[in-house]
Amino acid sequence: MTKQEKVQFVIDTLENLYPETPIPLDHSDPYTLLISVLLSAQSTDARVNTITPLLFKKANNPYDMIKLSVEEIKAIIRPVGLSPMKSKGIYGLSHILIDKHNGEVPANMEALEELPAVGHKTASVVMSQAFNIPAFPVDTHIQRLMYRWNLSSGKNVVQTEKDAKRLFPKELWNKLHLQIIFYGRQYSPARGWNLENDVIQATIGRKKL
Repeated sequence: MTKQEKVQFVIDTLENLYPETPIPLDHSDPYTLLISVLLSAQSTDARVNTITPLLFKKANNPYDMIKLSVEEIKAIIRPVGLSPMKSKGIYGLSHILIDKHNGEVPANMEALEELPAVGHKTASVVMSQAFNIPAFPVDTHIQRLMYRWNLSSGKNVVQTEKDAKRLFPKELWNKLHLQIIFYGRQYSPARGWNLENDVIQATIGRKKL
């Protein structure tokens, strides 16, 4: 099996398993998505989805968010973890959106990465899922599976993202990164992994993480 055949097998298998790719984080617009993705760092989507309704009931836009104090934000989001850093980030980026972007989330990678507590992965998720601009956010599932499938060296997320963008067609990036995440959670977890359940690994992969 050539590398291109492996790539096509991955694409075909994931499309068959996940023809629809609902965004796991509940949101209503780019701002609420940005906040949700920020909160999801080192937490689970399910936990974030239990907290964001409480936060967004008080503030679902930057103008209302800055009316809250950092301490008030921290108290609400504490269950998702890293609340001191995340609360300062949410408050700070809300001010910047108002001061520099007319209260709107910019559809620009560099501008997003300049916001407090917003890293490359968060910016990539917002670009792809809020604005439908091709990006390939790499989370732990994608990092693990790209290595297991022998499609990346697994050295770091930067290299994995480069490899994914090089191997997969650009028009598929936004959907494919979600499909890989869904597959990783269902068939190729970090723990309790079973080759019999993992059709992609069984067919093309050689490495076990």
